[in-house]
Amino acid sequence: MATDNLTHLAAFAAVARHRSFRKAGAELALSTSAVSYAIRALEERLGVGLFHRTTRSVALTEAGQRLLERLQPALGQVHDALEEMNHFRAAPAGLLRINATRAAVQTQLGPRLAKFLLAHPDVRLELAQDDGLVDIVAGGYDAGVRLHESVPEDMVAVPLGPALRGLIVGAPAYLAGREIPRHPRDLHHHECVRFRFASGHLYKWQFERDGQALDIDVPGRLTLGDQNTILQAVVDGLGLAYVLEDSARPYLDDGRLVAVLEDWSEPFAGFAVYYPRQRQMSSALRAFIDLLRG
Repeated sequence: MATDNLTHLAAFAAVARHRSFRKAGAELALSTSAVSYAIRALEERLGVGLFHRTTRSVALTEAGQRLLERLQPALGQVHDALEEMNHFRAAPAGLLRINATRAAVQTQLGPRLAKFLLAHPDVRLELAQDDGLVDIVAGGYDAGVRLHESVPEDMVAVPLGPALRGLIVGAPAYLAGREIPRHPRDLHHHECVRFRFASGHLYKWQFERDGQALDIDVPGRLTLGDQNTILQAVVDGLGLAYVLEDSARPYLDDGRLVAVLEDWSEPFAGFAVYYPRQRQMSSALRAFIDLLRG
């Protein structure tokens, strides 16, 4: 295949992933006009339109969707072949795209980013924060980071860090004059700050003690989609919240928050980095995982 054709197909796949010519250009280190030219040239060669374009959105046509479905496996093989060559290099190199939850970025990835980039100057890292369940293959990511229980079964999962624990926390000012909950069902008498996933699913608070497990659909007037915002709301005295202990620890240590129902908070498997089973691991991803596990 001619080099131009391969470049045009790579541009098409990037625009399809991002639904944006600008973001595709950023990924490919090309200008927006160069990406637009590549797409026009590909459409002219094929004789069909591949995208519906407006001033506000970019969407695949039926022909574009069909081409993407046929093209992705082939581009994946090209990607793997090129990445395999990195094993012959003295140091990891290339673009590494990771999709992780915001909690994973805060507790696992964020504190290690500077060390990783300083150690591997030929690696470019793109880190997307997303609390939803993302198809990392369709999204063009090399790997994802989620709670171990959320990793798809067809992925290779590498555990990161120790087990985690969820805690129910509240501000002393909120708890003053209120009855402290002794059992998860007591939460029905409290104001709770709830969490909704990006998928729209409302999280039920999970508890376990002595082999007894409970899921509680707590009441509450405030529902948020970000753990940091939830923590701030709880510090402000708006109610109780279920958060990761690691995220709440600074607030617990300085007294801004206190934990309740700790005897119902059992540890669970923590975060894992995962990648497609059938894909060759790049040297950059291997270095990234080694750093996270170290």
